[in-house]
Amino acid sequence: MQLPPAAVQALQVLVVLFMAPLVSGVIARVEARLQGRRGPRALQPYYDIAKLFRKEMLAPEGASWVFVAAPVVAFTSFLTVPLLIPVLTDFPLPLGYMGDIMGGGLILALGGFSVALAALDTGDPYAQLGSSRAMTFGALIEPSVLFVVFAVALITTTDLPYAMAAVDRSSLAQALRPAHLLAAVAFFLVVLSDTGRIPVETHTSTLEFGMIDEARTFEHSGPALALLKWGSAIKQMVLYVILVDVFCAPWGLAGSRQLGGVLLAVPVLLAKALGAGTIFAVIDNSFSKLRLYKITEFMASAFALSAVSVLVLYLGGG
Repeated sequence: MQLPPAAVQALQVLVVLFMAPLVSGVIARVEARLQGRRGPRALQPYYDIAKLFRKEMLAPEGASWVFVAAPVVAFTSFLTVPLLIPVLTDFPLPLGYMGDIMGGGLILALGGFSVALAALDTGDPYAQLGSSRAMTFGALIEPSVLFVVFAVALITTTDLPYAMAAVDRSSLAQALRPAHLLAAVAFFLVVLSDTGRIPVETHTSTLEFGMIDEARTFEHSGPALALLKWGSAIKQMVLYVILVDVFCAPWGLAGSRQLGGVLLAVPVLLAKALGAGTIFAVIDNSFSKLRLYKITEFMASAFALSAVSVLVLYLGGG
């Protein structure tokens, strides 16, 4: 049985939508085990989101419509990217060529910007602190993102996610090219930063010195906070999908619209996402946290690796 292209496209979005909290829950449990704790249930994010949807939404005094609209804008932005990237299939779906990987990055940045803008709109010093730090680190990591995309576009001669993955899938030698490996490691560091694993403080911490992602949602409650938490899990899942299905392991995707092949790609995607998340959790819990001003050096390493990948490409080993 062949599925219509629109059905496969919708399934990609639904898989990311409903699988993202599970991936976050499993990673949280792995982190707890690494720290010697029992940890929450793997399904705990679903219970938390459902509980928040049943609560009342409150807004700080003086907050504008931006505070209310930001969670919806962020959630919609994060959920748009799965239309552009290979989630379950190795062939482009109807909207697969709607935007390149830079367009997807711009949509993700729009979601993050809306959350930061809402945090500024609250007037709360902690929320503004987290927003300021997030935007500062974002400005530092953006050059690395641009250079990674530039490097991979030179290596694969395209910046469309489906085409980039197809080039990597064409042969093992192509996937193991030194220039490609360096660009993949640089993107790995970018994902490490964008998923809140930046080595300053635990991403769920509420301590002032390390509060970045949690601080931006400090004043949100009820359904708005549920959308932000769910959107954060979706963004993490999207970045994992780009990492494994475009840069590192673009295998296991469905080669046709046959129902069996498409459904088989779902557990394969879950396994790859959990594998990537476990690696990030191990890294996050294996090193001492850096001082805040040392983050620039961490960001610079990602930029340097992406720059070196371009040099390797043109100097002969790429």
